[in-house]
Amino acid sequence: MFYTIRLPLTNIHFIFLFRLENPVWSVLVTNPIDVIKTRLQLDNELVTSADRSLAVFENRYYRGFVRGGVRIVHEEGARGLYKGLVASLLREGSYSTIRLGAYEPFKQLYGATNPAHTPLWKKILAGATSGALGSAIATPTDLVKVRQQAEGPTDARRHHRTLYAFVDLYRAGGFRSLYVGLGPTVQRAAVLTATQIPTYDHTKHMLLNAGMMTEGIPLHIVSSMAAGFMSALTTSPIDIVKTRMMNQHLKSTYHNSLDCALKTLQSEGPLGFYKGFIPTWMRIGPHTIITFFIFEQLRRVVGISPI
Repeated sequence: MFYTIRLPLTNIHFIFLFRLENPVWSVLVTNPIDVIKTRLQLDNELVTSADRSLAVFENRYYRGFVRGGVRIVHEEGARGLYKGLVASLLREGSYSTIRLGAYEPFKQLYGATNPAHTPLWKKILAGATSGALGSAIATPTDLVKVRQQAEGPTDARRHHRTLYAFVDLYRAGGFRSLYVGLGPTVQRAAVLTATQIPTYDHTKHMLLNAGMMTEGIPLHIVSSMAAGFMSALTTSPIDIVKTRMMNQHLKSTYHNSLDCALKTLQSEGPLGFYKGFIPTWMRIGPHTIITFFIFEQLRRVVGISPI
């Protein structure tokens, strides 16, 4: 249900209302894809092989997106695809609210005055800033989500209930333990938002300025498709590092993000950074299209100009 308020709607006000509408349905659709993606990213972690170009494909437990999903359902039931659901909802409602809502205010802060002719670098900078801010605040929810989604059928459960997980983490290592993986999480969000929203924004206005399309649903869908593909392409390597850093046990395998990236490259080769690319694209692509499509339509309903 969508509620309006008797106040002049700023972009922040509107995006908060929008995110109340969107996260439940988007997470219900994308959480199974997210679980498969996480398992694929951790599968065969730091494997050694004489041929590093093939290491990523050897001795896999989850053999690709479809067979990986089938195996999860077979061993854990359909509920296995919804591990981390509550944490995903909490993350989506906080992180995405901030990164989408703060994009245009940051763009204006960096001197953007004409939406049709804003330099791309200002859009990228605004996206990186809003994404980094949102992810920094939402890191604890992302941490719990990754750890719950990574638990296979033979793994001991780290956190039996989502809301108690934050207490468990705090007791284990204080406030700092809630922010394990903060670096790559912020880096991924900065790259994602610096790619996703500016690509949508820039593609849309390129098509408008060239007279190839007019403002409306087809334009929103085409721009969203471009944004979804570019986002998956640029964020996959950082997402691998983020997932592995967050999934570490008390005895750390990686000292920091750079150490994780170097060990992954040395052990698994460049393709190791694109484990789980298909589910990453399948998650970000539709999510981007649905998000921006609804976003633009609701902006029109409440009287806010299109992006």
